[in-house]
Amino acid sequence: MSPNLTGYYRFVSQDNMDNYLRALDINVALRKLVCLLKPDKEIIHTGDHMTIRTLTSLRNYIMDFDLGVEFEEDLGPVDGRKCQTTVFWDGDQLVCEQRGEKRNRGWRHWLEGDKLHLRMTAEDEVCVQVFQKVK
Repeated sequence: MSPNLTGYYRFVSQDNMDNYLRALDINVALRKLVCLLKPDKEIIHTGDHMTIRTLTSLRNYIMDFDLGVEFEEDLGPVDGRKCQTTVFWDGDQLVCEQRGEKRNRGWRHWLEGDKLHLRMTAEDEVCVQVFQKVK
């Protein structure tokens, strides 16, 4: 059975965000700003439906989806693109595949104890973030 990721998570650390954003063609000023942000994550997981809210002082991003069902994701707030997105379980990891202009784009979430890990990929770049569950 897949884990239930429901909870509120606070930012702990990140690695390689600037290069990841560069692979998405984000301009240097916005990259510098984003690298300073410390986002919180709120995940609501009910059956095959999930809502993932990424909350920052700059902008919030809400992803609402059914597991295993492809949908058009509007990444306008992130990098101005749209892509075809599917989110599914691969063992105990929640995997998102985003098909569009950028090769190898997507992410994985998994738990290690009370820490939520996020591995984001675009082109050949990988960014890893870690969050601490607070409730």
